[in-house]
This record gives sequence, C-alpha cells and structure tokens, in this order.
Amino acid sequence: MPKFVIERAIPGIGACTPADLQAISQKSCGVLKALGPEVQWVHSYVTGGKIYCVYNAPDEDAVREHARRGGFPADSVSRVVTTIDPTTAEA
Repeated sequence: MPKFVIERAIPGIGACTPADLQAISQKSCGVLKALGPEVQWVHSYVTGGKIYCVYNAPDEDAVREHARRGGFPADSVSRVVTTIDPTTAEA
C-alpha cells in the first residue's frame, strides 16, 4: 500500500499537554475507524508548530478525506517513493 507524509501546520502544537495529544489521537483514530482499514496511521512527529504524519493509504484523496472529516489541516500530502537510511550508503 502506498505511504504518505502529511504536513499539518498547527501553531503551538509542541506545547500541548499529553492529555491534549491523547484527545487529538483519539479523534484521529475515530475517523480512521469510520473510514475503514484502508487508511492507516503509522506514526507522527510533533514539532513546535507542525505535525508530520506518516500514513498508509490507497491514494492522496483518502488521506485528505481523513483530514477533512477530522477537521485536521493537511497543508502538504506527499507520496513516499522510497526510503533511505544509513545502510543505503553501504555497498
């Protein structure tokens, strides 16, 4: 299944409490459950003013539908073409 990286600009998100982040996560999971198993949240990185989410989904439209239903921004949605890591440098 294709993998996507979603950039969500949410000013101040890095200052959220664990309870705030739990509530956001619960809302996201509720929307995912309603969408069905095709859209899967892998994990997210929270920075000072943005969240970068990694999702498995059949297409960009499914990712954007999750954002629409959840009321989450989806400022950028990019399909992952491949991944690299330090082992990529090895011959």
